[in-house]
Amino acid sequence: MSQTPASADATTDIAVLGAGVVGMATAWAAARRGRAVQVLDAADGPAQGASLANGAQLSYAYTDAMAGPALWKQIPSLLLGNDPVFRMTLLGNPAIWRWGLQLLGNANSARLRRNTLDTLTLALESRQAMQALLERHPIEFSQRVAGKLHLYFSPGARQACEQMMALKRPQGVLQEFLEPAQALAIEPALAQVRGITGAVYSPQEEVGDPHRFANGLLDVLQREHGTAANFGFDLMQARREAGQWRLVARDGRSLRARTLVVCAGIDSAAILRQLGVRVPLMAIKGYSFTAPCGPLAPSASITDTSRKLVFCRLGGRMRVAGLADINNWDRTPDPARFAQLLELARQSMPEAVDFDRIEQPWAGLRPATPRSVPMIFSPRQGLVCNVGHGMLGWTLAMGSGERAMALVGG
Repeated sequence: MSQTPASADATTDIAVLGAGVVGMATAWAAARRGRAVQVLDAADGPAQGASLANGAQLSYAYTDAMAGPALWKQIPSLLLGNDPVFRMTLLGNPAIWRWGLQLLGNANSARLRRNTLDTLTLALESRQAMQALLERHPIEFSQRVAGKLHLYFSPGARQACEQMMALKRPQGVLQEFLEPAQALAIEPALAQVRGITGAVYSPQEEVGDPHRFANGLLDVLQREHGTAANFGFDLMQARREAGQWRLVARDGRSLRARTLVVCAGIDSAAILRQLGVRVPLMAIKGYSFTAPCGPLAPSASITDTSRKLVFCRLGGRMRVAGLADINNWDRTPDPARFAQLLELARQSMPEAVDFDRIEQPWAGLRPATPRSVPMIFSPRQGLVCNVGHGMLGWTLAMGSGERAMALVGG
């Protein structure tokens, strides 16, 4: 990976602000259309935020919205802090009340179906765009079709699962509900999991390392399309002048661009606010760790719906991710919460991971909207927003980039 410094007031066609998986996918969508692109990010390289070490699941079939009728039952435990997985901070950010009310406005059956299907459509577009990219450029990022098993632990889970599967089936999504013995036949590593009452099997689901993908795609963009990358570009000012954006970094570097595409994850709300655009983004902090595989490491991707954990095999290593701290804007890992993640992982699949060789704990801030649907729109000429991907940024990145560039036109 090389960095192309921006000279004073250099001019480009498209400036993509944000170099996570969504930003890199947007840069690719622009470059493949023949547009001159510069990628800007305050970090020192691509995918340093929520894309660095997320759950690594490409969940094209599992796009269920956060808000639904079941959310109402969770409110008391959320407010009292009794939920071991979900935490909500009600202080320090008045926007949490407005965002929370909008979330509750989506907590009904009709909006659950609509929001889930809207995200599903984007997810299927993303899978198609990813396949097209990899046919042209076989980037190595431990990508494979692993299949995914959503594990359930309550007797009444099947009915709700059948309803969601029926909703998605007309879109070509392959899923089936399995009895415990059937799930074990597909994934023998489930022998270590206690209390399974059933599982939803999605055989077409994929996995891949988003950090390696972003770096590999940047290499393709620089090598094949001459895309410039400007890291350490901490945006101080963005101003529209004579039909162009003038972007100025805190270190004095500057750039002019005809179109600005904001893909800066959780930082997008503050950036857009300076431009007079408000988007309802809320930080949902998640945790992960990566470690060598244990003696009973699953090959399929696993989601423990009781503990809200994912186990995702990336070659000889296992990525374990979970927890959701709503309205927590601190990017540093909380040792107490990380200890909870470890304990939940040990309870769920004690032999899936070599727990004695855990790598550095990681935390990332996922930018969630009340609908659980990304916001991809152009509020004015020359400005495109590609934000709010929540927990599915990796899954939705490629399709989001295509949609964002379709708004640019030309």
